[in-house]
Amino acid sequence: MSLGRATLIWTALAVIIVVPIAAAATSPLLQWRQPVYILAGFAGVVAMALLFLQPLLVGGYLPGLSGLRGRRAHRWMGGALVAAIVLHVAGLWITSPPDVVDALLFRSPTPFSAWGVIAMWVVFANAVWAVLRRKLRMSPRRWRSAHIGLAVVIVLGSVVHAMLIEGTMETVTKALLCLAVLLVMIKVGIDLRVWPVRGRGKA
Repeated sequence: MSLGRATLIWTALAVIIVVPIAAAATSPLLQWRQPVYILAGFAGVVAMALLFLQPLLVGGYLPGLSGLRGRRAHRWMGGALVAAIVLHVAGLWITSPPDVVDALLFRSPTPFSAWGVIAMWVVFANAVWAVLRRKLRMSPRRWRSAHIGLAVVIVLGSVVHAMLIEGTMETVTKALLCLAVLLVMIKVGIDLRVWPVRGRGKA
């Protein structure tokens, strides 16, 4: 890959990730908020950014991070994603324990809570699935299909959660980031033949 193309890819990547974070930093909803609440909110934004990076890493699309390097980075980013979610939920727990309890028990009146909780538990399940990979004695293809299947649930739940909630993220940049996450997920699924695309005229 040429240096110019690699630079373009990394620049586009930085814009997609940094712009929503920068927009969230200027949100008027941050005024008079406790530092722990702000930290929890940004942990959620970072989690969305990591969801964008994960398929790119496993698909080998990032310059300098293909093959084994990309898979290693994917595992590290997976750990970072779990940490970001834990930080997000823990921060919200500190600021308002009853709301978090209601969300975890699926009795919250806000629809976005249920989607976030579902995505959270599937993230944890997928992380355990990854850790136990060698002990499961499954074929690589079956294991990968299940791993990506869980990732699809994570992405869909997280996107719905993010779009429904009116939080620190700015609306337009949030929507663009969510769209980027969805498009990358679809591309990786097709390229890895998780859901093969049949050509016209084929049975």
